[in-house]
Amino acid sequence: MPRFAQLVIGPAGSGKSTYCSTMLQHLGSMNRSAQVVNLDPAAEHFDYPVMAGPSLRFGPNGGLVFCMEYFANNFDWLGESLGHVEDDYILFDCPGQIELYTHLPVMKQLVEQLQQWEFRVCGVFLVDSQFMVETFKFISGVMAALSAMVVLEIPQINIMTKMDLLSPKAKKEIEKYLDPDMYSMMEDTSDNIRSKNMVRFMPFDRTDEEGMNMVLQSIDFSIQYGEDLEFKEPKEVDEESADLNYDEIFQGKGDS
Repeated sequence: MPRFAQLVIGPAGSGKSTYCSTMLQHLGSMNRSAQVVNLDPAAEHFDYPVMAGPSLRFGPNGGLVFCMEYFANNFDWLGESLGHVEDDYILFDCPGQIELYTHLPVMKQLVEQLQQWEFRVCGVFLVDSQFMVETFKFISGVMAALSAMVVLEIPQINIMTKMDLLSPKAKKEIEKYLDPDMYSMMEDTSDNIRSKNMVRFMPFDRTDEEGMNMVLQSIDFSIQYGEDLEFKEPKEVDEESADLNYDEIFQGKGDS
């Protein structure tokens, strides 16, 4: 049986730990077992039960590089700590420093090691929706997401977090960024270069259970969670099962 993992990444302050805590509670409400592993060497306080690495005293930048390289050279420790339980579902709460996804190989090495341990891994890239309300900031977020996609080479779901903190007006304005046309946003009207942007964002509002279900469904589909239950792609669903909701599809998953 395969194992499953979300690699929760994104800039500092994008809400990775809050996402992990909220998603862990959401999974628990569905009777699905999950764990969180925190990989940020600078993290001290957690809002969820966590497996944390050894504590080392260094400055922020040098400490990060040392800790992550030390971590990459000691994956055996992680493997022993995780154990091996069939159908594991683990959320990895990762550091927010961008260099980990540009010129340091440690996160790619982690993905490869998890795959060797039979994990199906999905990257979950978070950006703060409050940061994305202006076009030039949005493009910066898109480039960071693309960088992670290129380096990690795994399925990736891009999410705008903290939607519950936006005003009604800001929520309406930010809709154009959820599935954007980049050239339209840059006011380029040339017909021969217009194309759809390859990065699409999903909204994440921790007070919206239906929205959280949609995010989780997208992640689960990308790693084929529950395929042993003969999960069907939308085009294969017949009329008799058209009204079957997401909770019913995975009803017995947590009891198996």
